[in-house]
This record gives sequence, structure tokens and C-alpha cells, in this order.
Amino acid sequence: MEPLNHYLFIDIETVSGVAEYTQLSPGMQGEWRRKAMTKFGEDADSETIFGERSGIFAEFGKIVCISIGCLHQQEGSWKLLLRSFSGDNEKQLLEEYCTSISRFHGKHSDLTFVGHNLIEFDLPYISRRMIINGMSLPNCMNFQGRKPWEVKDRVKDTMQIWSFGDYKSFTRLSLLAEVLGIPSPKNDISGEDVTRVYWQEHDLPRIVTYCQKDVETTARVFLRLMCCELDFTAEILQDQVGAA
Repeated sequence: MEPLNHYLFIDIETVSGVAEYTQLSPGMQGEWRRKAMTKFGEDADSETIFGERSGIFAEFGKIVCISIGCLHQQEGSWKLLLRSFSGDNEKQLLEEYCTSISRFHGKHSDLTFVGHNLIEFDLPYISRRMIINGMSLPNCMNFQGRKPWEVKDRVKDTMQIWSFGDYKSFTRLSLLAEVLGIPSPKNDISGEDVTRVYWQEHDLPRIVTYCQKDVETTARVFLRLMCCELDFTAEILQDQVGAA
């Protein structure tokens, strides 16, 4: 079996940057109207669409949770060690995330990120939000100017692995888990609910739990795609992920 402790599984949860469209500055309202028309059609109701879809765009949304996990073997048993960074203060959670992955990279120079739709969503979103918050990207996340094959060695995207070169397809993580016979631990909200749960229900812990379960499912799907027969249990850490 190939070494597994250098894989860092990751997922993020994003919401609209403000609770309502009317809270945007006049300039950003205009930019959102243009974005909504381009992405959702000229007849799209900009105000309604903002609450439903703006969180998927780094320019109009924000990150409220990043969950990461790594595999660790102890006394013959495997565990997925999970840690989450969450809160209303996006810059603070991003700083904590950067500190964590930089320490992990210091222990594992071959750090490889693993996620679902990671290449086109999670990593670019994190990077853009860091720049917006006036932050520098950690070395292990700075893919600017890298050759495609160099990025490929550092990032494993389960959606792209499953595509087998068919880049027109989009397969949800939940569908992939279901078709592979992997029991999904998700039994509460879906991605479409996150903005509502955050802004209306003010239930961030519920979002964190959802995010952690996505990381666990991603790890199981990835191992199955790699034909790796490995069972593990998930353990939520309050301390540094990857410290082992």
C-alpha cells in the first residue's frame, strides 16, 4: 500500500457575503446584476438569486467553514483525523487554516490536497478569498505559474478522477458515494441549505458537522477510486491536524 499520511482531505462551506442583496454597496449591486444575467439568464431576479446562489462566487460570497482531515495509523487501526476552522470572521479562520496546513506541509513535504471538485471550486475559492482579505497564499497552495502536471501531482480531485477524461460531466459527491456503495454519513442539510442555515437559522455548528461529513465521504470515495481497501474511523480533533 502506498503511503497515505501525506494526503490532506479538504472541503469548504460558503455563503453569501451579506445576508441580503440590499446590503451590497451600489457598485456591487450592479456587478451582481450583471453576473446574475450572465450566469442565470436575463430574466433572473437578481435579488432572489443573490440569496440562493451568490455564495458560490468568491467575489460575492465568503467562507464560513473549512474542514480538513488526514489519515493516521495507530496500533494497526486507521483513523481520519478531522479539524475544522469556522466562524463569522473569515480572515481569522483563513489564518488558522493557513497555519495548520503550513505545519502539515512542514511534516509532509509531499502534501497532496484531495477533494471533490477541488480544482475548480475549493482551492480557487480559498485563494481568491485570501487575496480579498489581504493575505498571502502559503507555499503549498500557491499554484500560480505552475504547469498542469505540477498541479496534478499536488492535487487529487475525485470528480476529475471519476470523469476519466470526460470534462463535460459533473457528478455530485453524494451520487458518486451512492453508486460506489459507500454509506454517506450525511443525513441533514445539503449544500443548497448552507446559506439559509447560516444567515436565517444562525446554526454554524450544523454547517461544520455537514462539512466534516463531506470530508469523510471524500476520503472514502478517494480510497475506493484508488482501489485501496482501507477501513477507518473518523475522529474530530480540537488540536492540530497532522500532528501525528
